[in-house]
Amino acid sequence: MIAGAHAAAAQVLGHQVVAVASRTPAKARQVADGRGAEVVPYDALPAGADLVVVATPPQCHADDALRMLDAGAAVLLEKPLCRTLEEADRLVEASRRHPGKLLYAENLAYAPVVQRVVSLASSVGALSHLEVRSLQGLPGWGAFTTDEWGGGALFDLGVHPLSVALLVANAAGKGRAVAVSATLRGGEDHGSDEHAELQVRFGDGFVAHVAASWQAGPEPQWDVQVAGASGVLRAELFPAVRLEYNGDDVHLPAPKGPVAVLEQLGYVAQLDSLVHDAATGNEPVMSAAFGREVLQVVLGAYTSAGRGGELVELPFRGPRDRTPLELWRAG
Repeated sequence: MIAGAHAAAAQVLGHQVVAVASRTPAKARQVADGRGAEVVPYDALPAGADLVVVATPPQCHADDALRMLDAGAAVLLEKPLCRTLEEADRLVEASRRHPGKLLYAENLAYAPVVQRVVSLASSVGALSHLEVRSLQGLPGWGAFTTDEWGGGALFDLGVHPLSVALLVANAAGKGRAVAVSATLRGGEDHGSDEHAELQVRFGDGFVAHVAASWQAGPEPQWDVQVAGASGVLRAELFPAVRLEYNGDDVHLPAPKGPVAVLEQLGYVAQLDSLVHDAATGNEPVMSAAFGREVLQVVLGAYTSAGRGGELVELPFRGPRDRTPLELWRAG
């Protein structure tokens, strides 16, 4: 599904999709059909492409991205960045060898509504509240709840609200997260997590709240609330995109392309950014280093949940070769 969004974003920008690879040939054909693209095996990539979207399962991210970079292609690497800190460090090092060519695909960082929230964060005065939520039902496709995936709702879905929280907090002058605590709730027929609530602590004691769930209703609810001494911001991404400042609607740019959601959720701007960064050698706004920052908070959160919600200091100092699920179960 996500591959189709990236392919559609490429079309909006006028870029040619030349090849599609998938473990499931039928899915590859579905993305390739109507775009003049060839269906190829993984080992044929980059198949002449200048840029490759890596949207394989998380356990494949590091190796797949590194192979494409070393083959000369720019890489848009889907979230989550990878499963372990060891893998993350390999990606960060590779991004230094290939300047501007590795983008961590946190599309919400390129969404106009999120960018507007970030730009207004300092105007609300001293922060008193920051909460970001992504609540929806369990996906009916993919292997998200398997051990091989590495983590559940927090690892796969929760990186979206967590990234937004980190961006907003930084824009409001809070700096980097220094500790995290979390509670997780599992599902009935698997060993992964389906619901997560995080408290992310910053250096001055401020705490941001993040929630991610696959146990909500069928209609997604993604929102951001920011409050300070002189203002309140409320943004929604689902079910509809909107932004309010002190109860008044804030104007957002109207989508220009045929599929509004591709622009509203940042997919078009994200891809366009990587094209320019790859050409200039500039580090992407969503760099491998930012993806690593998000991952270490996630790893700390799973560790905390395994220890009954204990506060875990950041940077994460736990095992560098363990996945989020492994840390949760280790207690």
